[in-house]
Amino acid sequence: MAKVLLVEDEEALARALEFNLKREGFEVVRCRRGDTAVDLIVRTEPDVVILDVMLPGLDGFEVCRELRRRGIPVPVIMLTAKSDEVDRVLGLEIGADDYVVKPFGVRELMARIKARLRREGRMPAAGFGRIRFGDCEVDFEMFQAMRDGQLIELTAKEFAILGLLVRARGSVISRNRILDEVWGEEAMDSRRIDAHVFNLRRKLENDPAKPRHILSAYGEGYRFAG
Repeated sequence: MAKVLLVEDEEALARALEFNLKREGFEVVRCRRGDTAVDLIVRTEPDVVILDVMLPGLDGFEVCRELRRRGIPVPVIMLTAKSDEVDRVLGLEIGADDYVVKPFGVRELMARIKARLRREGRMPAAGFGRIRFGDCEVDFEMFQAMRDGQLIELTAKEFAILGLLVRARGSVISRNRILDEVWGEEAMDSRRIDAHVFNLRRKLENDPAKPRHILSAYGEGYRFAG
């Protein structure tokens, strides 16, 4: 279950958003003030932050700026009643990932949240659920992996890479595509993908040195067999 931290001081709107988020299966943490939001984000480690711009204490711009100053990479979707392009640009320039102008439709916001979580590797593509291979069972909707009946801890990036490979079962996925779909525009050396794949094999393969399911395509990328 992905966790959403909602920073909104308008009580009626906050209650409505909390209700709809929970109905969509999210865990919800609420906060009313900007000056307490950053510490709450650090403590609760949400998967995404829904951040109103107009808040008591600190405004949403300052909260987002402080998160990025501290190196906290949590995705931030900003909410505001302002429609001025300057405000939208400012929010994106200080590190927000998306920007929704009030009044907005709940379905639009939910779609944006899910799209951002998929980009971060915290939500599977629609219609993608549970798979079994070897002695492993992976539930991409619950973000849970089992091997021989024992729970295995996979990171968000490991879930995302595995999900990408499984969806393209049998086809080779290039390192560039993995970078684009799992990390997005984040600058990164593609060789680090190999380290994530190594960890997946260590956790899911009987013999990581001779994998049966997460296979290499020399000079190209990886493919899944199972």
